[in-house]
Amino acid sequence: MEELTLAIGDIIVGIDIGTSKVSLVVGEVNNFNQIEIICSTSHKCSAIKKGKIVDEEAISIAIANVVKDAEMESGLKINSSYVTIPGKYATIVQNSVNKEARDRYAGISVKDISSALMQAKDIDIPEGKSIIDIVADEFILEDGKIVSDPVGNLSTGFTMKAQVILADKDYVRQLCNIFRRADMEIDGLVPETLAERNLILDTNELNDNIMILDMGAGNTDIGVFEGNSFVYTNTVPLGGDNITNDIALVLDISQEEADKLKRQYGLAMKSFIDNDNEIVLNTCKGDSKSKVIKSSELIEIIEARIEEIFSIVNKDITAQGIKSRINNVVLTGQGIININKSDVAGKIILNIPVKISTGRLISTIRPSYRTAYALVRYIAARPFAKNVSSNIDSGSEQSFFKKILERIKEFFYS
Repeated sequence: MEELTLAIGDIIVGIDIGTSKVSLVVGEVNNFNQIEIICSTSHKCSAIKKGKIVDEEAISIAIANVVKDAEMESGLKINSSYVTIPGKYATIVQNSVNKEARDRYAGISVKDISSALMQAKDIDIPEGKSIIDIVADEFILEDGKIVSDPVGNLSTGFTMKAQVILADKDYVRQLCNIFRRADMEIDGLVPETLAERNLILDTNELNDNIMILDMGAGNTDIGVFEGNSFVYTNTVPLGGDNITNDIALVLDISQEEADKLKRQYGLAMKSFIDNDNEIVLNTCKGDSKSKVIKSSELIEIIEARIEEIFSIVNKDITAQGIKSRINNVVLTGQGIININKSDVAGKIILNIPVKISTGRLISTIRPSYRTAYALVRYIAARPFAKNVSSNIDSGSEQSFFKKILERIKEFFYS
């Protein structure tokens, strides 16, 4: 696996629209090839229910607020940003293109790469989908050598393996409308787990067949990778808030107290309880008498929902025919970090080794900004990464792809 190539001096803005908040990170690539965070900000926003946007205006206001805060803190004028999208709105199509170099004496050129990318988009696009990106993960030269950048190589031809990423047109239009209301444009759309991969995984995991499960407040995003290839993504519309809601409902306590109990006693399996201690509760109804339960009663509630989430994931990857190809599972996300033994529960249900993410950089980033930061880092590592002023015409879905081609040309010519 080659090291990520960051473009020194690039300023990149990333926005993540979550179930409970909108987060923004502005990053600059410094002289040490690292992302230096210029500023990060977030605003509470509960306009997504079961993975669907239910209040466009609320999200638009939250975006305008985070942009305003970031501009005041950074001194930059922010007109556009990259944006994450949940896995449920993305579809991945694998494609392979064989290409001959136009001039075998001069070697492979930028025009050859651009032509191969144009060929890669010639696929049967399902109704209601549009191309938002093409990720070329490797180029195989005539002699069988695999490279990430073939330009200038004297090979007479190459095979490009790529993933064509599609998104739901209706969701793209919805996002464009939301950002337009906030006087912002969208530079590009990136599936959440694709953006997070290089932040969440350890170096030795990057070449493995891995499934990332990112449990947020209201959704659990699935991302399956076979080495560098992004092969599948989806979203389970359940997350940490569902666990909190279950606790509040069953025990008849407030959401605040339920969340506190989840964080304090969070355990995914009742069989791991050491001492079944008593817990004193405050009821929602304001009873003067305290309510007392055993910790096992609380853990049963948590265990049931955790089991449901893993079972849905298991059913999904089995139906897709990819479960047998997954060697390991990595858990991450704010919805799972306080639930001990969730990796053990996952291993039992999925019958695949499961671990909590220990990525090299993940512990250095505040959880509330982690996905937005991962997006900024991912864009910086891509060959088409450019600065914040690279606006696109958000009124056209095809403009995403056109912009990608232009940035790839800029990268290879520079």
